Amino acid sequence: MEIVMAGAIGVLTACGVWLLLRPRTYQVIIGLCLLGYGVNLFIFSMGRLAVDREPVLQAGIPTTLQFNSDPMPQALVLTAIVIGFAMTALFLVVLLAQRGFFGNDHVDGQGDAE
Repeated sequence: MEIVMAGAIGVLTACGVWLLLRPRTYQVIIGLCLLGYGVNLFIFSMGRLAVDREPVLQAGIPTTLQFNSDPMPQALVLTAIVIGFAMTALFLVVLLAQRGFFGNDHVDGQGDAE
């Protein structure tokens, strides 16, 4: 399970960084989203990867993190997903405004060299 999670985090982060370096605005926005998803998975995995284990306290089990998953990273990731969705919507509005003002969607504002 840890290998799959580490691979997913690595692939999302690598693809996000690669797309951030692209010249078009839409690709940069998708790269930011993928990078955010990679960071969210990383934070989520810090709460312990456990299958069939409750994230909250149960009667008869000691109240230590050895026996339970930590719910704090789950709450942080949930908050980050909501904020990331709002930022993506804002970036898309800015992308459409930039395309309307300048007539292209390049990050530097210059069109393709012809």
